[in-house]
Amino acid sequence: MAKSTSSKHPGGRTDPPAGTGRPSPRDNPDAAVRPPARPAHSLTGHFLIAMPGLGDPNFAHGITYLCQHSEEGAMGLVINRLSDYRLGDVLAQMRMTCEREEVAATPVLLGGPVQPERGFVLHDSGDRQWDSSFRINDSLTVTTSRDILAAMADGQGPRRALIALGYAGWGAGQLEQELRENAWLTVEADERILFDIALEDRWNAAVALVGVDPAHLTSYSGRA
Repeated sequence: MAKSTSSKHPGGRTDPPAGTGRPSPRDNPDAAVRPPARPAHSLTGHFLIAMPGLGDPNFAHGITYLCQHSEEGAMGLVINRLSDYRLGDVLAQMRMTCEREEVAATPVLLGGPVQPERGFVLHDSGDRQWDSSFRINDSLTVTTSRDILAAMADGQGPRRALIALGYAGWGAGQLEQELRENAWLTVEADERILFDIALEDRWNAAVALVGVDPAHLTSYSGRA
């Protein structure tokens, strides 16, 4: 897969903030990460809905689910952009076998422009513990370790999950600045959009959560 590159686009910082569920390459890659304290108005667990004027092709007409938002920055996964890969392709590149056709055919999303060779699984938390996970809230967790993919290949993975390559990241204060520039709408995430609604319908479904007519988005304040 493609190697990661630096990006100046929104959501294109090259190092994820601490506690995103993917340790820095400088750290033990199998170690879990403890998140920093959230700010008073954390958007963790919210959707960022790209405004029509956002010209970055990585995010145009996109929805990003924020897995973590702290004073150090933010990290999220774009949830409505399809990659050229299926889960079977990812497993094969990792030299893992999958004999379940329905699992191998699972779509893999483009999670963002940063480190597109890294895999992220956003899933319901359940009772099972994985080697490298970050619990986002009471119901959702993001996991980056190999063991969850092995379990999915055997039909023993989480009940609901989406797989993404790469992520979107913001440095300290960067996301807040983009919100002031009306680049995004924000709204508390709906898990039905994450797991049940077709990719091509997710943007409209997310906008419906805000209660805004898409035709009026260019003049909307960027907040929900």
